[in-house]
Amino acid sequence: MSDTRSPARGFSSGLFSGRRYAVLGLGRNGAPAARALAAMGAIVQAWDDGETARSALQDAPGITLRPFGTLEGFDALVMSPGIPHRLPAPHPVAARAIAAGLPVLSDAELLFQAVRAAGGGARFAGITGTNGKSTTTALLAHILRTAGIPVAAGGNLGPASLSLPLLPENGVYVLEMSSYMLERLRTLRFDAACLLNLSPDHLDRHGTMAAYAQAKEQVFARQKKGDVAVLGADDAATVAIAERLRAGHPAPVLTISGERPGALAPILAEAPALPGTHNAQNALAAAAMAAHLGVSNADIAEALRSFPGLPHRQRTVAEQDGIRFVDDSKATNADAAARALGCYPRLVWIAGGVAKSGGIETLAPFFPRIAEALLIGQDAPALAETLRRHDVPHRIVGTLEEAVPAALAAARDTQAPVVLLSPACASFDQFPNFEARGERFAALASSLRGRS
Repeated sequence: MSDTRSPARGFSSGLFSGRRYAVLGLGRNGAPAARALAAMGAIVQAWDDGETARSALQDAPGITLRPFGTLEGFDALVMSPGIPHRLPAPHPVAARAIAAGLPVLSDAELLFQAVRAAGGGARFAGITGTNGKSTTTALLAHILRTAGIPVAAGGNLGPASLSLPLLPENGVYVLEMSSYMLERLRTLRFDAACLLNLSPDHLDRHGTMAAYAQAKEQVFARQKKGDVAVLGADDAATVAIAERLRAGHPAPVLTISGERPGALAPILAEAPALPGTHNAQNALAAAAMAAHLGVSNADIAEALRSFPGLPHRQRTVAEQDGIRFVDDSKATNADAAARALGCYPRLVWIAGGVAKSGGIETLAPFFPRIAEALLIGQDAPALAETLRRHDVPHRIVGTLEEAVPAALAAARDTQAPVVLLSPACASFDQFPNFEARGERFAALASSLRGRS
């Protein structure tokens, strides 16, 4: 990932001179966006309802901190992805912007505008999907870096888009794009675009699965003949989009399947950070985009083998008595947890938190692998009911502090070689984010060393 200490690195201080931007929400996207826009000469008014968030920009040059009484005179509203502009209810400022016909933009859109305004010809790669987009983003950046291509990666993963530097002509921006960000694009065109998969998620923000899919499909908007569209072929919703694109999309449409990795299979067997069919799909997608961007097969193979993986995505964090403790805290829905459960023939499973719509019923095909499930968090009782119906041994333990030592004992008793934290639930009932949940799991697992 790129260093984010100084915003707008390499961009002219007068690039956005004369433009006015309203920035709403000053979290990990909004604050860097406000700083970068001001550094590029724009007039910036920013606001966040949280005093702590505002304080981070209290003395920032070129930024006025003030609530939005009016949006008259602004060129666009830049809104943090987590703030809704439609469903379940639009933020009042967003509603005013829409009523006035003011564009509501993501910072990824503004990065593209800044690069082109600066005369930069660097290419853009965009990656989306319900699951796997973070790994695929990091993997594509790793492949490009291995091949000696200048790269900056960020967006929904890592640094905010407007924290990324101006790249040279042969550089590539690799952006992880959430559905929230894709809804707020106007001109951004991806030279290489990927939709990995689709399963129900964020329906509170999109209303229906069809609307969610439509948002994700925006990653292919404005593509031209020389670009490439890569789509997964392992779920019906994504296949339907691929078939529709083939009927009239200007760019070539490629489909990839983790269940059929083909010539990549022997290379993936030597890639310890990419286990399972889901990671095969991620690798195939990254390889297809990298090849389109000019990377040789030899460099792709070398990069796949050396990829270190991402934290909280099936990473072994401790081992005790031959039992591996695997942190897959990023699995915040059932579909993501299925990808991890499918990698281990027998395991002790730690799950729970705030369940997504549908719970864990779709995981039933993997239940025979579970020696015992230890449940934590707000929706543990609902998960327990599903497991009870399927005769899966389970206990509600409440917290990770209780679950980790209990999992070690259960793994010993049942001779399960793996303890897997793959919660299938969001974390915010007990932790600020999935990263904090995974870090706590790793610390607790490490503290078990030597315990009899």
